[in-house]
Amino acid sequence: MNVPEIYADMVFNDKVMRERLPKDIYKAVRKTSKNGTHLELDVANTVAAVMKEWAIERGATHFTHWFQPMTGLTAEKHDSFISPTEDGSVIMEFSGKELVKGEPDASSFPSGGLRATFEARGYTAWDPSSPAFVKDGTLYIPTAFCSYGGEALDKKTPLLRSMEALSDSAVKVLHLLGDEEVTHVDTTVGSEQEYFLIDKDLYMKRKDLVLTGRTLLGAPAPKGQEMEDHYFGVLKPQVSEYMHELDKELWELGVPAKTKHNEVAPAQHELAPVFETANVAVDHNQLTMEVMKKVANKFGYACLLHEKPFEGINGSGKHNNWSIVTNTGVNLLDPGKNPAENTRFLVFLMAVIAAVDEAQELLRISVASAGNDHRLGGNEAPPAIISIFVGDELEKVLISVEKGTSLEDSAKTKMNIGAHVLPHITKDKTDRNRTSPFAFTGNKFEFRMPGSSLSVANPNIVLNTAVAEQLDLIFAKIKDVPADKLDEELHKVLRDTLVAHKRILFNGNGYTDEWVEEAERRGLANLASLPDAVPYFIDPKSIELFTKHGIFTEDELYSRYEILLENYAKTIHIEALTLMEMVRKDFTTGLVRYMKDITTEALKKRDLLPYSKCSYEAQILQTLDETSEEIVRAMDQLAEDTAKAEEIEDVLEQAKYYHETILAEMDELRGWTDRAEAIIPDEYLPYPTYEAMLFSLR
Repeated sequence: MNVPEIYADMVFNDKVMRERLPKDIYKAVRKTSKNGTHLELDVANTVAAVMKEWAIERGATHFTHWFQPMTGLTAEKHDSFISPTEDGSVIMEFSGKELVKGEPDASSFPSGGLRATFEARGYTAWDPSSPAFVKDGTLYIPTAFCSYGGEALDKKTPLLRSMEALSDSAVKVLHLLGDEEVTHVDTTVGSEQEYFLIDKDLYMKRKDLVLTGRTLLGAPAPKGQEMEDHYFGVLKPQVSEYMHELDKELWELGVPAKTKHNEVAPAQHELAPVFETANVAVDHNQLTMEVMKKVANKFGYACLLHEKPFEGINGSGKHNNWSIVTNTGVNLLDPGKNPAENTRFLVFLMAVIAAVDEAQELLRISVASAGNDHRLGGNEAPPAIISIFVGDELEKVLISVEKGTSLEDSAKTKMNIGAHVLPHITKDKTDRNRTSPFAFTGNKFEFRMPGSSLSVANPNIVLNTAVAEQLDLIFAKIKDVPADKLDEELHKVLRDTLVAHKRILFNGNGYTDEWVEEAERRGLANLASLPDAVPYFIDPKSIELFTKHGIFTEDELYSRYEILLENYAKTIHIEALTLMEMVRKDFTTGLVRYMKDITTEALKKRDLLPYSKCSYEAQILQTLDETSEEIVRAMDQLAEDTAKAEEIEDVLEQAKYYHETILAEMDELRGWTDRAEAIIPDEYLPYPTYEAMLFSLR
């Protein structure tokens, strides 16, 4: 495989446009992409004609406006290029109007009350900053999605708004610091994607996985991840072939897949890409999840992206590596050789620290989902408490900023690892802290809380907006300071900012009970579930932040509040119904059949050995009988309370009820079924066990 030859072969990227478009048209598109200026119809017509010919060369017969509604997934409606002619044949046409605007039915997508059901019209608008591509015979055009009234009904629109807001705020500060060559700033993102692979035939026999994405019952296998032998282990041959094919398909689509390896849990794996501009990175992550599932099907696998598909072993996350880069190629979060003297770095570092502290509730909301609630706070993922890890080296720098003292340059040191044949290893300025939700890792921050199925648009919208706000506050404090006083005043502002927000800094173990207590003393939020967190989304402070920077209108915020709560309640409702159906139809069948066979065998044994007490059989039957009584009781209670939940009209109260009551009753019911399943032989169960699913990969 010639990687440079196939890479981005299916992408209508800048290189293709530069080669195929007339120079004036190319410049107009670049101007639109960089500055957000209006694209004239004659320019759009030329681009559409060239794009169509390029796509047809790659086998495309259709085009679609590819957008990201608030379902958390992507959406697409395919139209062919054909246009009938008078002689009964067809020609292939694609106009500029079709390129820049589409009209999908907006009534069938979540709107949170922004649109009445009967008000169907919605619009998709071409996003020229994210390249079009060909996949499965269709030209995909990344687009924003809005209602007839202009309200954002998607995740791309507010992300683009937040990127512009951060750029504007950052450029103002940079100009004040003397860096006037910078005209634009981008946030860059690299999203590490964790996932599970299991046998597709086994997957199809698990109603819970098919309908909800996670197993709702299932006793643990004798072995889980205790031996830590799967992490970075040798790839199994067919899994390796899957990953190879996945890389190939992603590379053809211009997704810079870089790293692949086994993760901690059995059957769990990870893919990590190279950093890209946030908007493109979000699109590529959505595309990655789609391609993962498609390629898995080719190999007889099912790809699981739920945050917690299996109880008792690690779930899957998606680490959001975030940084800020100027159009001149400077990473504003790179400390340089001496971060203590790098004023520009300290300004942006302090803005991030203040932003994370001020927006900690919003960051928690940005990763909140029914699935991720199962993962956060366990010893496999960061706690639900937001904090920042900066490492020992930067901690010393921040102490010097607070105290106003100097700090000598502390260059990277080399470690002696005891064998002369091994190369010297340069020690980084920061260690890694896997328990930290928000960790500085060299020249970027790694936000470790997002769940594996999440669109990373949400956390980046919050990060961009919150940092823009803090940069504006810093700018306001120093914009009128005379040049000869600027350094002195700036360091005072940085010190005051640090003192006000240092409670968010924590370099220790986030898994301990002591940290939970310490965080409470510091006044940090501990929002364990989505219903706990979501009300902060419509807090006056949040409304002011988002509306001030033009990210969301107040109506758009309330719509997202409604959607988050509705989706949470619907998710748990479906899980509860699925669990009850599995217990009633599947589990009970195996339980009754096994008890019947054990009874039959005990009676035969008694006939042969009249004095036998059949102690072993009696013990099994007694345990299963007692367990079945509890299962009936727990089922009745869950059914009754699930019906009650449906009647609750207030979305927040309903979500809380599902969290506090329904989830607890589901866990209790599962506890009893899992106890029985651990006794029942596999052949009596009409669905595959954990052992079969987690240890059957080839």
